[in-house]
Order: sequence, then C-alpha cells, then structure tokens
Amino acid sequence: MSAEAAVTPATGSRFRFGGIWPIVTILAALLVVIAFRQPDFYDPPVLLAFMKRAAPLVILAAGQYFVIAAGDFDLSVGSLVTAEVVIAARLIDGDPSLTWPVIGVMVGFGLLVGLVNGVVTTLLHVPSFITTLGMYLILVGAVYTWTGGSPRGALSEEFRLIGRKGIEGIPVLGQLPYAVLVLIGVAVLVIVTMRSDFGRILLAVGDNPRAAALSGVRTARVRTIAFLFSGALAAVAAILLGGFGGVSFQVGAGLEFTAITAVVLGGVVLGGGRGSVTGAMLGALTLETLFTLLNLLGVSGALKSAVQGLIIIAAVAIGTLRRR
Repeated sequence: MSAEAAVTPATGSRFRFGGIWPIVTILAALLVVIAFRQPDFYDPPVLLAFMKRAAPLVILAAGQYFVIAAGDFDLSVGSLVTAEVVIAARLIDGDPSLTWPVIGVMVGFGLLVGLVNGVVTTLLHVPSFITTLGMYLILVGAVYTWTGGSPRGALSEEFRLIGRKGIEGIPVLGQLPYAVLVLIGVAVLVIVTMRSDFGRILLAVGDNPRAAALSGVRTARVRTIAFLFSGALAAVAAILLGGFGGVSFQVGAGLEFTAITAVVLGGVVLGGGRGSVTGAMLGALTLETLFTLLNLLGVSGALKSAVQGLIIIAAVAIGTLRRR
C-alpha cells in the first residue's frame, strides 16, 4: 500500500470536519447588514474595489492555511511582506525595465524564507513558533539596517498597476482589477492542490504526524512544502500591497496575526489536521467584511486588534470542544 493510500481514509472525514457553512452564514449576515448601511455596496465597481482591497489578506490567509493545517505556525509573513516591498522599491528605484525581474526576485525571496523556516523547523526540530518569530526579528532588523531606518527608492508605475489598476472597459463592471484576477488564480491553485493527494497527506501530517510517518509519509518534506507555500503567497500579497498602499515599514505590520485570525475564523483548527483552504479564504473575506462594516459604523480602527483577539480565543475554544 502506498503512503497516499494509507493516509487517505484517515483524513477524508477530517477534511470535511465542520464544513464551510458556518463561515458562509456569518459572511452572508455581514453582507446583509452592509447592504442596509451602504446600499450601493453591491454596485459592481464598489464590490470589485472591496475585493481588490481584500485580495492580499485572502492570499496571505491561503498561505498561512498550509502551515497551520500541517500543525505549525508562520509568524514571519508580516515582516516578509514589509521586507519584500521595501526591497522591491530599493531595487527598482523607479526603473520600469526592472519591474518583472524584481517581481521574480520577490517570489524567489519568499520561497527562500519559506525554505529556511521549513528546514529549521523540521530538520533542527525547532518549534515553528520560535523559528518564525526569529525570522520575523531577522527580517525587521535586516531591512532597517539596510535602509538606514527609512525606505529608499520607488516602485515603478508598471509595478504599482498590478495592485491598483485593472482591465478597463468591461461591460457592467467598468474595470476588472488585476488584483482580483490574481486572487482567482491563487484560489484555483490552492483548492486544486488541497484536493490532490498532497492535500490529504498534508492534513494527515497535521492530524497525527507519527501515524503519517509510520505510513511512509516524509513528514519533514510535507511540512517544508507548506512553509514554501506560505512564503510564496506572502510574496504575491506583497506585490499587490506594494501597488495598492505604496512603500512603508508599516505595510505588513500585524498581517501575520490577521492572517491567523482569518484562518481560524474559517474553521481551521489550530494544531493541524482539520479545516479547508476554502474556509480559510472565506474567513479572510469575512474578516475584511467585518472591518468594512466597523468603518461604516464609525467604530475606531483600534478595535480591530480586540476583535481579532476575541476571534482567536473563541476559535481555539471551539476547536478544543470539537476535538473532545
């Protein structure tokens, strides 16, 4: 019996555990409330502008899902986003001809950070919480040292249009943002990946790594690949955020916790083995919808952190009850 066959029966029910209906219900309720508060929210241009704004977080949550589903954490993604944007601005420095080479460098750097996180966690047996926290501090310190404490250079207009512009002249829609197209592409990629043998094996490793290893699964390789997904998708999110928000040391601040909040809100259990990537992405969309509603209600943005904390505590408590 192959490793894939050995783990498939054990993980099939886990993958469907809880389903995505709770988060769909919450999202639908929030959208109804927003419709009463802002009736034009469902006008195609307004709705697409919202999706463009939400795209980086949804993509980041998809990457975080792979790591959490494998039983780990990635606390470095926020600092990685910041580092990617600052490095891109320094390398491009307004030169349009460097746009696509630098985008390639950004994706490569994201993969490198993911690889280091994965290798240190799996081969050196350092807990992922400590590994990625250390990577977070390394990236922050390195970027500040390299730039002298102030971002330098500039992103080219060709770079920024990926996050800010779109295909013009679309009937009814007006403009179809490039960020939404990138989001659709990422969503298809991660959903197909999780429906493959790799997805079932990933959940098996997160649910019971020892049993998966005894079945012949190379658990270290699977967990490292999860970190590679996280790093690469953080780079994609950085590309969109760089175009949407510009160059700043705050561009990725706190995103690691927001992404984790989105994942657990989507029904993914911390500790691994349960939940779907669709749920994680819907969790990010729901969180962005909630923040939009709070803004419409005039609630202070400082409340976002409190909301995220409550969601994480509630999600962990519910996950514990489910396991029992």
